[in-house]
Amino acid sequence: MLPKLLRCRKYWAAVVALLVFLAGCARPAPPKQDEAPPSPPPSLPRAHAGFAAYRDVPVNVKPSVAPYRVAADLGNVTNRDKFRLAPEAQKLLAKNGFVVIEPPSPAHAYSEFFTLYEINRYESIPNFITTDAVLHNYHLFFSHLLRTLEKEKLLPVLKDLTASMLAGAQEQYDALKGTTWENAARRNLAFFAVAARLLDPDAEIPGPVRKEVGQELFLIRQQQGTVPSPVMNMGSRRFDPLTAFKEDYTQYIPRGHYARSEELKAYFRAMMWYGRMTFRTRSDDETRSAALITLLLDRRDNFARWNCIYEPTNFFVGKSDDLNFYQYRELLEKIYGEVPTLDRLTGNTTKWVAFVTAAGELAPPAINSIPIFDAASQPDREKEIKGFRFMGQRFTLDAAIFQRLVYREVGENSKGERRMLPKGLDIPAAMGSKEAYAILEAAGDTDYKHYPEKMEKLRSYISGLDPQTWKQNLYWGWLYTLLPLTEEKGEGYPSFMLNEAWARKELNTYLGSWTELKHDTILYAKQVYAEMGGGAEPTDDRGYVEPNPHVYARLAALTRLTIDGLAARELLSARDQASLERLEQLALSLKTIAEKELNNTPPTDREYELIRTFGGQLEHFWLEALRDEGVDHRSAVGNNPAAVVTDVATAPPDLVLEEGTGYIREIYVVVPVDGKLRIARGGVYSYYEFPWPATRRLTDTEWRQMLREGKAPEAPGWTREFTVSQGTSVSY
Repeated sequence: MLPKLLRCRKYWAAVVALLVFLAGCARPAPPKQDEAPPSPPPSLPRAHAGFAAYRDVPVNVKPSVAPYRVAADLGNVTNRDKFRLAPEAQKLLAKNGFVVIEPPSPAHAYSEFFTLYEINRYESIPNFITTDAVLHNYHLFFSHLLRTLEKEKLLPVLKDLTASMLAGAQEQYDALKGTTWENAARRNLAFFAVAARLLDPDAEIPGPVRKEVGQELFLIRQQQGTVPSPVMNMGSRRFDPLTAFKEDYTQYIPRGHYARSEELKAYFRAMMWYGRMTFRTRSDDETRSAALITLLLDRRDNFARWNCIYEPTNFFVGKSDDLNFYQYRELLEKIYGEVPTLDRLTGNTTKWVAFVTAAGELAPPAINSIPIFDAASQPDREKEIKGFRFMGQRFTLDAAIFQRLVYREVGENSKGERRMLPKGLDIPAAMGSKEAYAILEAAGDTDYKHYPEKMEKLRSYISGLDPQTWKQNLYWGWLYTLLPLTEEKGEGYPSFMLNEAWARKELNTYLGSWTELKHDTILYAKQVYAEMGGGAEPTDDRGYVEPNPHVYARLAALTRLTIDGLAARELLSARDQASLERLEQLALSLKTIAEKELNNTPPTDREYELIRTFGGQLEHFWLEALRDEGVDHRSAVGNNPAAVVTDVATAPPDLVLEEGTGYIREIYVVVPVDGKLRIARGGVYSYYEFPWPATRRLTDTEWRQMLREGKAPEAPGWTREFTVSQGTSVSY
């Protein structure tokens, strides 16, 4: 039920006047600025060790697979007659030892990995188990665990915390009326009232802030662009386009798994509000608001609730990238001798000035997620973006990489153009992938003046990270699991892995899994902003595991970290723990098989049976991961496909970078079994990257509709090295 405020003519007149005024705050047209200010390497928040320890899984390999060549007519491939490949597909298969084939139409596409592998079993086609399929399994459970935690644990706590903070803000406002702190207290009253209304449409809005809260909620519901925030700019007679705090209201479009239910939509909007609103250190009045919030959070019950949300999400994604309760509380203790009472905080001008000065000297965030102008208009970026956030979005390494590879950091290219959006390939390139950098170089991305030097600094920095840094939480651990996909394969690996095409296939796998990571953590991870049953007769269908043992080892370790971390806090059900332990064991088994393949040791009959029945394992994990969505049978796969989409970067005022995965593509690989060559079939991600209007940030439902209607953009051109669009068929 909408509040009376939203139904009255006076309110609508005020909102219309507000929007007309905001529309008049034209963005100044800055002159060209090519020079990039110096930027240090990403500042890593300290690792949190309170959940669980990462247990390394050793890998024992000495690659010694004998090299082999595939005949142009596939004459030396034993099961060639089982497949009728189109000429272009056969040509690539013979040339590279593998080929990926796009489905001829959405009607003939695989929605999930397990369907392809189960068909292989029924048709006695040797399975090629890909890292794609195994990594996708972890995504399914990561997403399931996070949304279950949010619905069952975090949402109720968030409602209680918000109600308590709103009541406390009202007390502070009543005590500070008529003082120089009144506006700061009033801002906080509005700040928590907005969150309360986002969580509960019937929540009461305090009278003193009814106008500004109504205006803020209107902008959040409209989701139409970047304008000054009525609540955060309270006390300003007019909104200066250069100094006003601006918010990108398109960020409040629920997406990822948050679009699946009304309760998750409410949680998403409230946490987005808490995660993005910044009380900037450049403003004395906003810093007063932050200090008042710190006093409220220092109350035992409030802190317990806040920490109940912060710590589990820290384990999933990471620590806040912005100044927060811990740092402000520490400063208050240092300057006032203890956390002061309200009277002491507001009554000692000398100590308050010292606090403001000290807060201004704290480290700035590594990632800018605030819409600001370029260096010509706002040269001191750190000053503009530094501040306190109630439940700040989290630092992630990939976002920090993006931050350093867009304008203003990289300057302009030889044509005077600015790199306003990054590319997914920036991430594996910074992780050390030579092939990713070569693709970027060929596309002209390295032509931006400072791009090469920024990339070199990132590579040097990342290569020198302490191993424990990679193991501090699930997000970092996921990136660590993908790291072997950026490494070149050398002598002793199967011939299909020793060419440029395979290096690109591994990039496709990397980016497909990374897209799922970004999709699952879209609410918490900071987004960078550029400035502004049965079968056929028994046959020899022994398959092959993609020999990337380090990926499987790290996935097993990541799964164990997930189990231990959540179980220690009683956040993991017995059923989910059993499924995760099964996934851990699967990853360990695949690691062992991959080691044997590389060491030229034949797998056992039991291991070959695991490869053959891999599809059934995947189906089990899929059903378990979606049971909270009401899925209880494989027939629901059409309504719950693997395809996801997520926006990962914003180029103000009106563009975002979308990353997506689509239908599962078939991969055909010529593999050695018992000294003879055979074709094995598996599944790989389809990966997409494209700019998109910010006001229409895509949801999974919209993206899947685009895929069904054949309206998805083309896959990146570099995937053509190993992909063909012609179909294939299997003879029986």
